[in-house]
Amino acid sequence: MSDGIFGESETGQGLAAELRFEFDLDAPPEKVWRALSLAEFRARWLPGASPDGEEAVTVVSEREASYRMREPEPPFLESTVTFRIEPNGSGGTRLRIRHELTDVRLKRRERLPANSDPCLMLAA
Repeated sequence: MSDGIFGESETGQGLAAELRFEFDLDAPPEKVWRALSLAEFRARWLPGASPDGEEAVTVVSEREASYRMREPEPPFLESTVTFRIEPNGSGGTRLRIRHELTDVRLKRRERLPANSDPCLMLAA
């Protein structure tokens, strides 16, 4: 099994807005899909996470599933985890995981360019 981060981006606040991981697994795609689509097996892939629901928010038949997540402790940030699988050349499965921070509270805090600040007038 090989693994590695194949991309990462950050917000202006120093928090990772998106993490991407890629793994080559020895198991066939059908077995990996089962492990991702059944809640009792999925808990192994998302340890300590608290899904907002047991069902995926989006599913592309036996290829991709996305789940909403919410941190169990303050500040209770919300995110989306997407699992994408495809056969690899050796009879196994390539698993791609994308974890995206989607909490709307962070979007309100994004920094604006320095020259976009509105003019402030102070009363004397």
